[in-house]
Amino acid sequence: MAPKNDTPVYVLGVGLTKFIKPRGLRAYPEMGYEAGVKAMLDAQINYDEVETGVACYCYGDTTSGQRVFYQFGMSSIPIYNTNNACATGSTGLHLARTLVKNGAVDCVLVIGFEQMQPGSIKSAWSDRPSPMGLSVRMMADTRGVDKSPVNAQYFANAGKEYMEKYGAEPRDFAEIARISHEHSQRNPYAQFRDVYTLEQIEQAPMIHFPLTKLQCSPTSDGAGAAVIVSQKFLDARPHLKPQAILMAGQALHTDSPQLYSKSAMDLVGYDMTARAAQAALKEAGVSSKDIKICELHDCFSANELITLEGLGFCEAGKAHLMVRNGDITYGGKGPIINPSGGLISKGHPLGATGLAQCAELAWQLRGWANNRLVEDSDVVLQHNLGLGGAVVITVYKRADGAKNARVSDEDVKRGSQFDYNPAVEARYVTKEDGEKVRSKTVRSEYALGDTLEKIQSRL
Repeated sequence: MAPKNDTPVYVLGVGLTKFIKPRGLRAYPEMGYEAGVKAMLDAQINYDEVETGVACYCYGDTTSGQRVFYQFGMSSIPIYNTNNACATGSTGLHLARTLVKNGAVDCVLVIGFEQMQPGSIKSAWSDRPSPMGLSVRMMADTRGVDKSPVNAQYFANAGKEYMEKYGAEPRDFAEIARISHEHSQRNPYAQFRDVYTLEQIEQAPMIHFPLTKLQCSPTSDGAGAAVIVSQKFLDARPHLKPQAILMAGQALHTDSPQLYSKSAMDLVGYDMTARAAQAALKEAGVSSKDIKICELHDCFSANELITLEGLGFCEAGKAHLMVRNGDITYGGKGPIINPSGGLISKGHPLGATGLAQCAELAWQLRGWANNRLVEDSDVVLQHNLGLGGAVVITVYKRADGAKNARVSDEDVKRGSQFDYNPAVEARYVTKEDGEKVRSKTVRSEYALGDTLEKIQSRL
């Protein structure tokens, strides 16, 4: 294996759009533009300083990334287009970190976006073998297959296996969803901000036992972005060090032969998650007990339950007890899971999900998320999973090694290029915002097209 450099890598800027129902209301170039402008504003950079672009999406034609990035400038930089199922956004973060950590570049802009179709996720290709074909066959042989959405069946079966092994009950999964929905009311970017009782969640339409509709993440449109930089880049901007977030440890893992062990839990990445978590935590020099906040890939409530164990937050078979004891929400023993509302409530535009998790954790560690802050946090973890398969675990720390503290909206405005606190208020970008970050030398108004007009109409 080639030797690896040990250059520290930081998240310097983040940006999000609101996540919305996929009704064709916003096209991906517009959403990607908004997220990218916000991330560059946050990092206080101009696009001319970006050395590489990484575009993250699952549904769209090849080179959709160029369509988004050209709006900022046509600087001839490398632009990668990535697709790694639901882990696509964090795969982009992994690629950016790898490039920076190994000294290839000092500044990468990662933008994840998705313009989805309403309804459950379906393949766009019917004339070739599905990458999930063997997994479907394994599920059919072990648990059977019915007409409900296939992804829901995978995770419902994993939940059933956990119940059979450890005595969890359907209500435990419903409680996870109740907590996610309760958290989301404080996230201005969340697709759903309604609060539900446990009974309402249990009585929602059954998708595939034990998962009701309110325990399943929706399809969504949206975009997220992050500016990833080197120690050298940050050192040249010492005034930004208080907002820089260290990517202390990270691992991208794919499946082992355990995938086909006939375990429903391993079929949805339990083994893959556990191995990646151990690797990322080891690189960061921490243990799972040090994690104060986790943005966890709760595509279904059952996945959150089994992943609590896979990430090492509890002993084997004790995850449902964490849920019953209230440990995963405010006032519990922790870690606090998904203060953003998670995929269940925040939404799940596949390519943007990993960037949204990154943004939430950055805002938490800075203290900007003052309406939902998990106080005294210094080490946090991101879990982004894609069936097929890939999982990315990232451990973040504050660059100064200190614990977070609440920052007022006024202080955010004084120390940033925003005239509001983007962690607690979702706004569209203005023409003036774009002027600050678009290339000064190689911008193309033709490439920008009608994006500004569309955004202005929303203002």
